[in-house]
Amino acid sequence: MAEKKRYNMRISGLGGQGVVTTAHILGSCLDNAGKYASLVPFFGSEKRMAPVEAYVRASTHPIYEVGEVIYPDIIMIYHGQVVTHGKSYTMPFYTGLKPNALIIINTDKDVLSEEDCKVLSDLKATVVQFDATELALKIAGTELATNMAMMGMLLGLTELVTTEHIEKAVRERFLGNSFVASGGTAALDSAIEKKFKKKEQLLAANMEVINKTFEMADSVDITGDELIVRLKV
Repeated sequence: MAEKKRYNMRISGLGGQGVVTTAHILGSCLDNAGKYASLVPFFGSEKRMAPVEAYVRASTHPIYEVGEVIYPDIIMIYHGQVVTHGKSYTMPFYTGLKPNALIIINTDKDVLSEEDCKVLSDLKATVVQFDATELALKIAGTELATNMAMMGMLLGLTELVTTEHIEKAVRERFLGNSFVASGGTAALDSAIEKKFKKKEQLLAANMEVINKTFEMADSVDITGDELIVRLKV
């Protein structure tokens, strides 16, 4: 996908899927790449399976807008229920979608209705579907890495940043800016080192997921006439 000067993104999912975390990491990635980003989370009750949305604006120039993204270039759907059950703050999910837009859906099923397909086809959108949760389980051993798979696919398709920018952002998210050793007992030092080691392992697993989605994205042509691109995990 040819890089544009500006992307407006809407990310929809369910509580516990890391939608808001994705927005924060995307912002850090863009900052690491010397670009600009603004992000806004939007959710009601903070509980699992409740609707969650986040809005991210990415640009090569300073961004002054804040708030909800009304007219997205990119939509990310973290759970099929956002499409089929209306579990989203913006319904139907493609409301406001600009022509020639990109949609990424975490699913291996046909969740789009005939009406959905007609609207998206008229807009010349491209829908990329893959089972991000299955990929997360297969590589990282946890569905909590679903958001890493979705983010990796997005950044692999758009080429907004490199994997080096992503790794720095993910490291900052999970490990902070530095590891500070304890000045206390050896037992406490050991406990801290074990905790740090687990975080390092988590980081490595997340990056493995992201690298895999970058590989998958490299095989996708989203400039063609195909409405739905289905990727096997």
